[in-house]
Amino acid sequence: MNKELKLFNLMLSHDGGNSHRIQHFLKVHGFAIKIAEEEKVGEELMEIIRAVTLVHDVGIKIADEKYGKHFGPLQEKEGWPVAEAMCLEAGYSEAVAKRVGYLVGHHHTYTNIDGLDYQILVEADFLVNMHEDQERQKAIINVYEKIFKTKTGKHILKTMFALEVE
Repeated sequence: MNKELKLFNLMLSHDGGNSHRIQHFLKVHGFAIKIAEEEKVGEELMEIIRAVTLVHDVGIKIADEKYGKHFGPLQEKEGWPVAEAMCLEAGYSEAVAKRVGYLVGHHHTYTNIDGLDYQILVEADFLVNMHEDQERQKAIINVYEKIFKTKTGKHILKTMFALEVE
């Protein structure tokens, strides 16, 4: 079994019983792969993107159990060590596991985005969250203008929500 499939199965077990969270991480995973392919990222970056999008919200369940809530900073705090451990268990290198942990620990922090893998994760997560949360057009335009940077992410967002921007 390949690493990505092992990681998927670990997250499937982790979020078992919560179809919404499983659907969410799979949608983020799909959008991120599409953006990464169109942006022509290299194999190393693609490996990180494919892994992090599966585990990016691993901290939700843990934060809920510990604090009774799971807002962004709690997800980041509780998620990164579990994401890193899951990656190692699935067979990823220590370097990939550490980067995935870092990204999980920052994926709700939109300042100092320090790499294309981080940018793609944030954009894919926003694409899914804005749909799931039924965001208003004004909020979507704000995210488009302030957060989205990739040509592909912007195109998907504009098309999905019929934005008249740029």
